[in-house]
Formats: sequence, structure tokens, C-alpha cells
Amino acid sequence: MTDFAQIDQVLSALRHGQSCLMLNENSAGGVTGFVVVGGEHCEPDHIAFMARQARGLVCLAMTPARCAELALPLMVEGDDSQSPFTLSIEAATGIDTGISAADRARTVRVAVDATSRAADLVQPGHIFPIAAAAGGVLTRTAPAEAAIDLATLAGLIPAAVFTEVLDNEGALADGPFLKAFAQRHQLVAGRVSDLVTYRLAHQRTIELVRQGAMRTRHGEFEVFAYRDMTHGRVHIALKRGSINAAQPTLVRVHVTAVLRDLVGTTLDGRASWSFDASLKAIAEAESGVLVLLGKPETADDLLGDIDRLMGQSQADSQPGTDGYNQIGMGAQILRDLGVGQIRLLGAPLKYNALAGFGLEVIDFLAPEISQD
Repeated sequence: MTDFAQIDQVLSALRHGQSCLMLNENSAGGVTGFVVVGGEHCEPDHIAFMARQARGLVCLAMTPARCAELALPLMVEGDDSQSPFTLSIEAATGIDTGISAADRARTVRVAVDATSRAADLVQPGHIFPIAAAAGGVLTRTAPAEAAIDLATLAGLIPAAVFTEVLDNEGALADGPFLKAFAQRHQLVAGRVSDLVTYRLAHQRTIELVRQGAMRTRHGEFEVFAYRDMTHGRVHIALKRGSINAAQPTLVRVHVTAVLRDLVGTTLDGRASWSFDASLKAIAEAESGVLVLLGKPETADDLLGDIDRLMGQSQADSQPGTDGYNQIGMGAQILRDLGVGQIRLLGAPLKYNALAGFGLEVIDFLAPEISQD
């Protein structure tokens, strides 16, 4: 697709109760799309359109605070995935079977009404809430976060209904299909990357709180400490040499983990960049950035890691998802340090909306097996 609406046009459409199409482009050149409408404007015809035309799962993006107000726990405790679902919901009154477009629209309107309380909803139901990450697309560039940001920027209640668009075979629709879909249904179509740029022009969710030089076993690095203003966490960046946005920069975005970083343990058969190996590679390249994202580990997190390493539980099927889910935080730090083109020390994942941060991944570098 080449014709995209400006974010202000998307916001205007949402204010007037219209559905919009948002495109989420990734670093591999692919694109997915989702239809979104403000929760307070949700009507049966919006639900019917999503179910019959877009054909994805109809979800309700809400803030974590609103989910807490409605006593909606995560479906999986500690879920830090791209789609942290809560228990599904139904309005407690005024509902027939719950599955109809009218019933689902009522459930949405009850859930987003500021006067509603937990007793006004029952579980399970036919609407699937997602607790969007605080910080929106500046933390995680997924549909739920984009939907919440759009509703908030449009001056609506921070809640939105969305569903991903599927093609005729039931797979996630690609660019050509999405272009035809937008034209056929006369939808305003915007990009998540433009939403990221729009938000960055008005605010950031990180602030630089320390800067100086640090001596490591691999030589001297500049150290930068950033405070995440959403959660209060501190993230560290170690920079070596001169960074030029127009030149490829060696980058590692690393999420802290006690066993991996301090003990050096890894899962059998899974090569990964350790903190030390990453720092060594950047030092040898003479320039680059290592971003260390702080992530609190609970006792259950640590015990779960021990169980996996001892082979007593199944390992995660998608390694590196912690870094993926915090891509917005790492991207803000890299942008602040002047990075543009990236040679990434890591697995070839598809990172969404990086263009909105002014970043482009041009290469992925796998670790040597000996670095396990």
C-alpha cells in the first residue's frame, strides 16, 4: 500500500464513530492489518463488520487499570505476550445468547462505561479483553497498544475494539489484500509506524538520568541510564565508538535474566547471545550499542527458569520474546543514541513499526555455538 491517511485523519474518523484500518509493517517487509473502533462508539454494525468482513477474533483493548477496576485477571498469570488476554466477558444484563453482534456491542459498552463495576460483567463471555501495555506503542507496537493510543489521542475513553484482518484462506492478510480491503469498504487506513512517529513528536516514555564512562573487561564504553517513566524501571545502554544513523550499527537489545546473565546457563541446543559475548562483539567492532532492559524477576519466574534448564518443563517456543515485547522501549533508547540502520545481534524476528522510531534492521547476526 502507498496511500496512507495521516494520523490526524484516523483520529478524526474515530471521533466520529467510524471504523479504521491500521497497517502494522515489520522489519522483514511484511504487513498485517487490524480494524479498530473506539469502544464508546461500538455498535452492532461495527461488531458485524469485524466478524463477517475482517474475520479475526473480536478483542477489546483496555488499560491495565481498567482491567483491575473490573476485576479481570489475566487468562495466564504473568502473561507478557503480545496479547495478554484477561478472562472473557459478557454483560450481566440485557444479553440473550451473548454471541450476537448486538449482545457483543452491549458487552463492550458496559465494559467501557466509567460507571460500570465488576458486578456488571460475568465470565466467561464472547468479548475478549486485552490488557494493553502501559506506554502504548512506545512500549509495545502491537494492535492492542495502538488501539488504546488511537482512542486516547482522539479524546475518547481509553478503550477500543479491534480485530485482525484475515484473507480468504483464513491467514493474516498481506499488503495487497489489505489495500483492496480498505478500498472495498472505504476505510480510512493508517500505519502503526506513523502513530509511533506521531507520539514521539509529542512525548517519550524514557528520560536520560545518568551518563558517563565505564571500564569493562572489554574496554571502555559510554554508559547511559534511562528511566522508564511508565514503570519507573531503569534501563542501561553501553555505547562504543561513534554512531552514525546513515551507517550500520552493531546492536544488541538484551533483557536481564539472573540465570543467563550471572550463571551463564542456556537451554540445550539453543544458541543465544550472552551479555558478555554481546559486549565483546561490539568492542571488537569498535562501534555499537548494547541496550540492557531491566525486567523484575519474581520468585516464580526464577523457579520456572530453573525447571526449564533442568528439563522439567517445556521451554518457550519463541526465544527472545521478552525483548520483542519491549521493542518500543529499546527503540526509544537507540533513537536517542543516534542509531539508524541496525545489524542486530539476535534471532531474525519480525519487529513491528520500527520505521516509526527511525530505525531499520538490515541484518541479523547469529552467535557462535561456542557462545551457548
